[in-house]
Amino acid sequence: MSTIASSAPPKRRGILSIGRRGAARLVAWACDPHLSTVLVVGFTIAHVVLWTAILTQVKAAQDIHFDVSEGYAWGQKFLWGYGKHPPLSGWISGVWFKFFPPVDWATYLLAMVTVGIGMILCWAIALRVVDRRRAFFVLVMVAIYPIFNFKGFKYNPDLLQLVTLPLVVLAYLHAFEKRTIRSGFLLGVAAALALMTKYWVVTMIGAIGLAALIHPQRMLFLRSPAPWIAIATMVAAMIPHLDWVRQVEYAPFRYAGNTYAISSHWESLQLAWGYVGHNIALLLLPLGLAAAVLAWSPRWWMSVARDPRAFVKRPWSLTRNPGVRRDQALNIWLIQAIVAVGPPIGALVFDVYIKTDWGISLFFLVPLAVIAIPALKVPRIALVRLAAIWLVLSLVMLAAAPQIAIASLPRDANGNFAHISYSQLARELTEVWHKRFHTRWSNVVGFVDVAEQMTFYSPDHPLPLTPYEPWPSGVTSMEEAKRNGFIGICLVGDWKFERCESWMKDNLPNAERIVMSTRRFFKGNVGTTTRWNVYVVAPGAMK
Repeated sequence: MSTIASSAPPKRRGILSIGRRGAARLVAWACDPHLSTVLVVGFTIAHVVLWTAILTQVKAAQDIHFDVSEGYAWGQKFLWGYGKHPPLSGWISGVWFKFFPPVDWATYLLAMVTVGIGMILCWAIALRVVDRRRAFFVLVMVAIYPIFNFKGFKYNPDLLQLVTLPLVVLAYLHAFEKRTIRSGFLLGVAAALALMTKYWVVTMIGAIGLAALIHPQRMLFLRSPAPWIAIATMVAAMIPHLDWVRQVEYAPFRYAGNTYAISSHWESLQLAWGYVGHNIALLLLPLGLAAAVLAWSPRWWMSVARDPRAFVKRPWSLTRNPGVRRDQALNIWLIQAIVAVGPPIGALVFDVYIKTDWGISLFFLVPLAVIAIPALKVPRIALVRLAAIWLVLSLVMLAAAPQIAIASLPRDANGNFAHISYSQLARELTEVWHKRFHTRWSNVVGFVDVAEQMTFYSPDHPLPLTPYEPWPSGVTSMEEAKRNGFIGICLVGDWKFERCESWMKDNLPNAERIVMSTRRFFKGNVGTTTRWNVYVVAPGAMK
């Protein structure tokens, strides 16, 4: 007993010594001009791997979101646009799944690689504004921001903006500093890539333009060739896509006008308020944890007992801070302020439907905007504390993921979980087609949340066609579907069921009709039975 007792303190000291050496190395690498890149890439890879594993387990009881399968369907053909959206997200999905199988974990990996690239770009932006210590602190804050982990589970144009918009901001800061033809060209290319992701990016591009006009050094920038080369490059790069927009009779704009225009000012107010509240709530986690580690000190409760304001006052200093470049920090503050208030105000003024998810891409500069405040002190130990919190949170989520998957199952009145098994239906319909026609199942007709799932989960990956779609994706056509044959699908009980059935009866009077059912089982939990009305049209049966 005495031997064990006497050996405990040295062991504890050894563990503490290892921890201190690790912390010192983390800080040293974060501040080193050469090793910081290695640290950032390694940290990002760890984040991507951990959160891919977490999401794969948390979402194991359900199929992928139809936004993801829609992107997969777009990626089957490389077009200059896909009905309602520009093409970049579809292109990337198409390239990704040439190297990875169309399975659930690959979609979560794609989402996490997307946010991982965005994280590295946020760090690169921070390096143009603050020193390396603060830049790494910003990176960890971004990693804790739910948009870059749990909330970023579905790859779609909104998520891809976490790459293209940071790229635009980075290119702008570079152009603002260098003011050369080359920097202007890079800014134009970045802006074009952003516009090819989603037109919503005009909010950020507009904010950058306003920031450039408001900034005290605006004339240095505006008198240089950079902004004008950027505009010319952006327009030139967009010409093929703009030609596609003309060919499809401005389908993306018709889609936006028909889908997001609302007539009720009260509804507009509610949506704007929800948008603001949702995005503030998401920011509370990284901002709150950052505030805690910056203000924390040994025996902080004693300081607070003596002076309740001590916890708030501790991180601040009025001394000159060489770790912040104020000219570039002003750009960040202006851009973030404009994109924070502009969209909800615009939605209220013009009575436009504003979705909470549209804020996904507009608040990634908030951590940097806060850390770039010159009066804010960022001690070295704060990096270690925040990185440790990120690691603990990630590992806890990884350990709890299987339980979260079960606890978060939606239930019906009978206690059965309500996730629909699209993957089971896709496999069964593929067998139905092969038994009847001994050919590849080439086309599927159904609404987006059903047809695109068949495209992803069926081994044949049939191309989708949506009934009553005034802005079709273009990956297939009714003529092609008639020639190859297709399967039409209506989800019984869905709010669109009557419209779906009406289209099938009007267009497929001689189709073979089948009633099918699917049911999902997950770790002893039984899912609800889902019924489907299926219409099978043989190749060449429709003229």
